[in-house]
Amino acid sequence: MNGYIINSKGVHVGVVLDDAVFGLKGQKLYDLKGSSIYKLNGDLVGHLLDASGEKKRLDKATDKLFPEG
Repeated sequence: MNGYIINSKGVHVGVVLDDAVFGLKGQKLYDLKGSSIYKLNGDLVGHLLDASGEKKRLDKATDKLFPEG
């Protein structure tokens, strides 16, 4: 499930590679299990709205997980 993450404003904020979520600078930020986003310590922190396509959307509640730009 590879692709990129856009926030609720349509701004590209991250990248999904297999079961990991990376920031725009290449740092691993989160683990991904299905459409659920987990901190690296295993805490659930959010969900992707549509995990099936190349573009993964965040809802407004999970925008705070990714610094914009």
